[in-house]
Amino acid sequence: MRAMGEKIRVFIDGKAVEVDRGTPVGEVLKRAGVEGAIGVRMGGEILDLQTPLREGGELKPVFEGDPESLEIMRHSLAHIMAQALKELYGTEKVHLGVGPTTEEGFYYDVEVEGQRITEEDLPRIEEKMREIIRRDYPILRKELSREEAIRLFEGLKERYKIDIINRIPPDEVISVYQQGDFVDLCKGPHLPSTGRAGAFKLTSVSGAYWLGRSDQPQLTRIYGIAFWREEELRERLRFYEEAKKRDHRKLGKDLEFFLIDDDVGPGLVIWLPRGATYRRILEDYWKEEHIKRGYQLVYTPHVGRSKLWERSGHLEYYRENMFPEMEMEGEGYFVKPMNCPFHIAIYKSKVRSYRDLPFKIAELGTVYRYEMSGVLHGLMRVRGFTQDDAHIICTPDQVDEVIKDTLDLALSMLKDFGFDDFRIYLSTRPEYAIGTDDQWERSQNALRKAIEDLGYSYEVDEGGGAFYGPKIDVKIKDALGRLWQCSTIQFDFNLPERFDMTYIGPDNRKHRPYMIHRAILGSIERFTGVLLEHYGGLLPLWLSPTQVRVLPIADRHLEYAKKVFSELERAGFRVEIDDREERLGAKIRDAELMKIPYVVVVGDKEAESGTISVRGKKEGSLGSMTVDEFVAMLRKKVESRE
Repeated sequence: MRAMGEKIRVFIDGKAVEVDRGTPVGEVLKRAGVEGAIGVRMGGEILDLQTPLREGGELKPVFEGDPESLEIMRHSLAHIMAQALKELYGTEKVHLGVGPTTEEGFYYDVEVEGQRITEEDLPRIEEKMREIIRRDYPILRKELSREEAIRLFEGLKERYKIDIINRIPPDEVISVYQQGDFVDLCKGPHLPSTGRAGAFKLTSVSGAYWLGRSDQPQLTRIYGIAFWREEELRERLRFYEEAKKRDHRKLGKDLEFFLIDDDVGPGLVIWLPRGATYRRILEDYWKEEHIKRGYQLVYTPHVGRSKLWERSGHLEYYRENMFPEMEMEGEGYFVKPMNCPFHIAIYKSKVRSYRDLPFKIAELGTVYRYEMSGVLHGLMRVRGFTQDDAHIICTPDQVDEVIKDTLDLALSMLKDFGFDDFRIYLSTRPEYAIGTDDQWERSQNALRKAIEDLGYSYEVDEGGGAFYGPKIDVKIKDALGRLWQCSTIQFDFNLPERFDMTYIGPDNRKHRPYMIHRAILGSIERFTGVLLEHYGGLLPLWLSPTQVRVLPIADRHLEYAKKVFSELERAGFRVEIDDREERLGAKIRDAELMKIPYVVVVGDKEAESGTISVRGKKEGSLGSMTVDEFVAMLRKKVESRE
């Protein structure tokens, strides 16, 4: 809808163009002599050719193949999939939820009356989508009043769309897009026609609650990926196939590491014996590294009084992510979502002098956060998890050295786990923030200096810090090139004020300390999921719950196998013996499936010569050697954390 006579000025490739307010983007580009674009970027928003411009500014044309063009194309494919579902299962039986783009594609949440869609149905849906693409429908945008939109979608029996309309702010434009007989509520952007869509593949089906709330109907979410070129799509599908093999949920089950039982509760992890052994090794390493750096290890309760969480601010800002309040003896208690208030209580348990600082306490503290069931995902997103938490309380003069030591510890530990490709981000002061200018300047400079002194590059997220302090985030790149958020070093100017934390300075007066929250792995659960996927289940020797499995070829070799087992066990290795009445090939295959790093085979030849035949999961056959030679090899690998 144009308001004729009102002029706006836009700039395209440095060229100024004056148009009527409400002129569609495509017409503006045409007037500027730009051909072949499928949209524009204006500020942080991507607009398609049909979107009317309501304000002036810089327009960057978007062409097919540009990174921004993928959002336009993928958005249109979501609509094409929705239209395909309508045609396949009946217009009045398919009720549409939302269909946004994702990092690599799109999805749509739908309800199909009397039909359960599974992954077996995806090829049929794909074929119908290709048919709609071949029809090359023009994709037309129309803006409606709220009343018109409600009447339209009431007629289409689209109850979820009406719910969305009722949530749209009064001053926001309501638009629909139509292709053939199919019409959908949408802000855009979209392609000029369905025939312009690129290469795509539907990948999976899952459940998703409407609005992400478990008290709402469960819809079917159908995922797809899309790229402009078939080669890109095939390459991504190969990546997905490899990622599927490495899925930590499958590996965790196959390797008998953990389980999540519905009777226990979604998002609550049970560690099985093999997983518990791995976890003990990891936690022992974590404790040793922290003790070396002067941390004191603590343990804190799993619950705390309501007034504690009120003082910390969690009840005001975080309550929806906390489990419900419990009442005991007339008082309210919450299970802890964070460890901070308990660590502050330890600091405040006695008067602290500047001579006591920096005060560094660390805890492998299990916390509980209420996550919607629709977002739970194996170990990556859970409701109960163990943070490798630490808090450092220091004087302003100690900040530089403390941050440098903290970042160095984080990066050295991540390297020990086999990660050496880091992305470091420095998040600075947002528009609204507490704390003094001096606090922000000193803390931001300390973070920046630590990164630079250690010789790492970084990106600055201007204004991306929390209101209570700046931070460093460290992301690691795994074997498939995916980035995972791990370490965080976060200043906090809020809690020292809320809890009136002080120390006695050289002047015998009270001063406010600096407080730094810090996690290196993030959580034991999520980091384990990342490790399993990074290594495809074959963990480094030092972390593997079973390092060696001894396989006697026949019963008559069992006595010698037990002798080898005992020698390896005495040498300090985690070793098993497979004395089942199975063929050797089956025993070797089982050891490989369990990702055992080394298999030792003993038969007549080995028993007579006092040797062993060694096979490495990664290296293959290593031939014959003595137990002492094998032990020396293993020790070298463990010491170097291979």
